[in-house]
Amino acid sequence: MAFGPDGFYLLDEPEAALSTQNCLTCLRRIHELVSAGSQFIIATHSPIILAYPEAIIYACTASGLEEVDYEDAEPVRLTRAFLDSRQRFLQHLFSD
Repeated sequence: MAFGPDGFYLLDEPEAALSTQNCLTCLRRIHELVSAGSQFIIATHSPIILAYPEAIIYACTASGLEEVDYEDAEPVRLTRAFLDSRQRFLQHLFSD
């Protein structure tokens, strides 16, 4: 089954089997399809997929679904924190 224009797509973690480069390729294809009238609902932990312009991002919280800004989304915050302090994260992870 191929994705096409004017579609409605529900994707569950499409990044699961993708490299970083292929996440970018996926984002490009999503953009092409949105431009052709398609709509997407995507469950993802990928900061790359979350970065789609004008995406509405919801976080699952104890209170239910809450809209969050890209910069405040947990996958973005955690990835940024890891990249900024990799050694600190690794020391914490590997400490006994």
